[in-house]
Amino acid sequence: MTLGGCAGGPAPRAWAASVCTVLSPWRSEIGTLATRTQQQMTAETTPAQAKENLMRLFGGAESASEKARAGVQRAGVPDVDEGQEVAEGFTASLSAMRDAYGRAKTGVEALATSPSKDFYAKVASVVEVLNTEYRASELDTSRLDSEELKKAFDEAPECR
Repeated sequence: MTLGGCAGGPAPRAWAASVCTVLSPWRSEIGTLATRTQQQMTAETTPAQAKENLMRLFGGAESASEKARAGVQRAGVPDVDEGQEVAEGFTASLSAMRDAYGRAKTGVEALATSPSKDFYAKVASVVEVLNTEYRASELDTSRLDSEELKKAFDEAPECR
């Protein structure tokens, strides 16, 4: 007789620690990139320079999000009820963020740099879409159904 579930995955605290170890530098990098993007929107640069810088920033965020997604995937499936669903939710969220940054990069890349007023207005539209997509895919550990994982995220030093 076999029991349902995913026995054999990492314990909740070990999984939470692995995930937080991956997400902490990612969050920091995304925060830095968001600040730089905002600075770029108000910097005294030519539209061509702004376009190049924004493409690099969004490309960096896309790469960082993929690295985080791969790291969470490597963490495996936590040994809790519905662990597979939880793990897939995390990787799906990071995939959606990665894709949103990729679309923002492509969106900026497609913009004409003149007239400059139009360029900056269109960049603002690209950033608005990015922000909407980002918010829609945000990770929210407070909505975890697993009490074991909630506790693990609250207690693991890597998650503070």
